[in-house]
Amino acid sequence: MSRTPSYIQLAPRRAMASFENLVALANHQERLREARRIVWRERGEPAVELEDLWECMEHAGRGGLRAAAIAFALRASVNLVLATIRMGKVPKNMRFSLIQHAIFGKDSFRFAAMIGSFVTVYKATLNTLPILLPVNERATLPAPFEDEDEDIEAPPTPFEIPLSARQPRLSLSAQAHQMWVRKKTRRWHSMFAGALAGGLAVMFEKRSRRVVIAQQLFVRGLQGSYNAFTSKHGFHLPNGEVLMFCLCSTQIVYALFARPETLPRSYTAWLITASGGPSNAIKIVQDMNKTGSFDIQDLNTILSREDLIPANQVTLLASKAMATNSPPDFGPYPLCGAVHPWVESCTHVPLPRFVTVFKWAFPIYGALHFVPMILFKRHAFLKNPLQKLGRAGWATIRSSAFLATFIATFQTWVCFKHYLYRMLSSQTVVKLPQKFIDFFVSKYSYGLGGLFGALSLFVEEKRRRGELAMYVLPKGMESAWLTARGKGWVFNTGQFGEMILTAIGMSMVMSIYQNDPQHLSGLVRRILYQFIGPN
Repeated sequence: MSRTPSYIQLAPRRAMASFENLVALANHQERLREARRIVWRERGEPAVELEDLWECMEHAGRGGLRAAAIAFALRASVNLVLATIRMGKVPKNMRFSLIQHAIFGKDSFRFAAMIGSFVTVYKATLNTLPILLPVNERATLPAPFEDEDEDIEAPPTPFEIPLSARQPRLSLSAQAHQMWVRKKTRRWHSMFAGALAGGLAVMFEKRSRRVVIAQQLFVRGLQGSYNAFTSKHGFHLPNGEVLMFCLCSTQIVYALFARPETLPRSYTAWLITASGGPSNAIKIVQDMNKTGSFDIQDLNTILSREDLIPANQVTLLASKAMATNSPPDFGPYPLCGAVHPWVESCTHVPLPRFVTVFKWAFPIYGALHFVPMILFKRHAFLKNPLQKLGRAGWATIRSSAFLATFIATFQTWVCFKHYLYRMLSSQTVVKLPQKFIDFFVSKYSYGLGGLFGALSLFVEEKRRRGELAMYVLPKGMESAWLTARGKGWVFNTGQFGEMILTAIGMSMVMSIYQNDPQHLSGLVRRILYQFIGPN
């Protein structure tokens, strides 16, 4: 008969080895998580409590080095992809140099220096200010469990709050961060830190890129500030994105035909291509708006087109004869036959122009709608491919119809305003001011056409209207500023204009990010969180 031993039994060696393997596996997984945190910041990271200036400098230095390394890797990766696309057009003996320049070129180091310096300066300034200028404790929030004599009413349920009055909800970690912000800092701390860091950091980039960066940051700051203001005061402007799009389109179209030098060359070329009209006809319109005359060579180019119909040829030859007389007579406005030489009647232009622009825009918008869905929403696409393809296809149709409607509407207005000028000039029933009649052939009338064309934004999906408005806002603002500067209405910012604009933009962006992050767009908020973190 066996007897139970009175001493403690030890596990077999095989069981001990299995236990040690589990411990090693757990340690390995923990190290992987720590390594992953270096590159990708997990959600809900708490704010770091810093007690003295040395800790602030150490915290800012580590954050800046991390941000610079990530920025270098991102820029080098983008450059490498672009270099790979060009690889087939480059001789074999230069391909290694192309790859080396893509990874270790000046662009990668400039971008890394810009992001790294911004994070370092911002973190150091934001965390140093509360130590140098402590916040008055009396200004902190009251304790959440403080007893009051007033009756406490139960908060309304979500169903009792109107949809327009509901506020964005924050996670528990975000709410804890908001408590830290209100206890430790003031709003002007983040504004000052953002302005200082943004103004200094943008100087590491090329001058040609500073303008684009400053414009985008300023626009994002305006967006966040507007959202915070409307949420705080309960103010809502119906179809505000459409109104902004109309104002910007008015300025952009006016600049295209009257002040093309105030728009980027690449953007001007894209607008001319999207218009579907002859580039020489647009050049004639620009010259007449500037000087009241045009280059005869541009008219000769239109006369040599194969699709020029005989009726328009006769009209253009008569215009050429008048322009070459002594003294020359260029007429009050460019002839419609130069704008659409393939058709005589202006009423037959809008529909074919709509179809032409729709066909041109369809593959462009198709790539914008289908590619991101397949790359970034792969699981949802594989789960229900037919539904996703149908939604992307319908979105492509709406986007293409939006651009085609814009161009067709503007073309209709160009021909219609010339008809109005002829009709009002010839009628004798009602005596109208000559300035009112001349407006329809002035350079400002083209801006009014841009306003009418921008109403086509209602064709686009509602959630994309804000994105399109944010896209044209920097272009419109830059053109308006350069136009006003050319007339002497505003001052010349010189070589520090991009720095000032970036400082103002980052002041708004970082103020919203630290105090009301829910009012920033999701993409901007995620990017800032990954590079900066809570503080």
